[in-house]
Amino acid sequence: MYLNIALLGGDGIGPEVLAQSVKCLQAIEHNFGHTFSITKADIGAIAMKKTGKPLPEKTLKICKNSDAILFGAIGSLEYDQNPKAKVWPEQGLFQLRKELDLFANIRPVKVFPALAKLSPLNKANILDTDLVIYRELTGGIYFGKKEVSDDGTFAMDACEYTEKEISRITHLAFKAAKSRRKKLTLVDKANVLETSRLWRRVVMNIASSYPEVSLNCMFMDHAAVQMILNPNQFDVILTDNMFGDILSDQGSAISGSIGLLPSSSVGIGHAMFEPIHGSYPQAKGKNIANPVASILSVAMLLQHFDLQEEANAVITAVLKSFAKKIVTPDVLGSSKYGTDYVGDFIANNISDDSDDDLKINDENIGLGKSTII
Repeated sequence: MYLNIALLGGDGIGPEVLAQSVKCLQAIEHNFGHTFSITKADIGAIAMKKTGKPLPEKTLKICKNSDAILFGAIGSLEYDQNPKAKVWPEQGLFQLRKELDLFANIRPVKVFPALAKLSPLNKANILDTDLVIYRELTGGIYFGKKEVSDDGTFAMDACEYTEKEISRITHLAFKAAKSRRKKLTLVDKANVLETSRLWRRVVMNIASSYPEVSLNCMFMDHAAVQMILNPNQFDVILTDNMFGDILSDQGSAISGSIGLLPSSSVGIGHAMFEPIHGSYPQAKGKNIANPVASILSVAMLLQHFDLQEEANAVITAVLKSFAKKIVTPDVLGSSKYGTDYVGDFIANNISDDSDDDLKINDENIGLGKSTII
């Protein structure tokens, strides 16, 4: 297979972890006979310094002409600590999602048995956790009308949704649930928000088309509590943009490190794959950032193009790094291995030969069941 892949390193540790993903893509090329044409482009704070824009036209054009996008991270302390800034690096990512209509963000939350002790939660409660969050990505409060008074004493962010925006991601979530454990939980605030009431009406209507899937509706505050107390009760979680942003980050804490989980953002004609962590500028250039989430994003990319054997090879190599404790400091607290070494180890262990000791199955990672749409 031949794929054009746009590589957006972004800010902070983004370029460092993405460099390890490229090593894994090159290993897939070598072992499976594919060709990946990679084009680098700027986004975020680095793009603002070069062009004044968080999403330059050149970058957008490269992304529109690509088969898929691998994204690193975005954000800079320079702007985080300046609330009066008129333009933010994150606006580049929001604009990219909107321009490419990447309306569905898919975030699997999986506890790796070998690393379960890292979780701050009770091991018995989280060991079987295997859920996926379907977050609507191009609507809601992040994209609604905004207003700030001239004197800066009043601000407004409107949360807006249409039935069409809700319907298209709802069908994706139900299809995912149908292929998994056949349970879907809609998370909203229908007791107080009109947009949530619209979500509930649309989702309940669509549910009749998927009789094999059990639908449960849960208020956001209660869902946040239940995700901590009993996360393995969830299978597929469907929610809006802001609630999904909150719950997916909370879900990452279950696994014990935000550096372990990947995500995809998909639309009708485009798809982007990225780790869920931020730019972590404090770690930039120190060779301590965890590349696993970025590398597992490569596995999601491969699954998206029905390259399941190749995706399994990546996942198996990651599991081997866990088994041999070749991990970055955030995982085991040891500074023995850095970003580059972990990336090299995983890439060097990607093979088209199956490994019986680390056979991919639902108890390992199960990314395939979560992400193919």
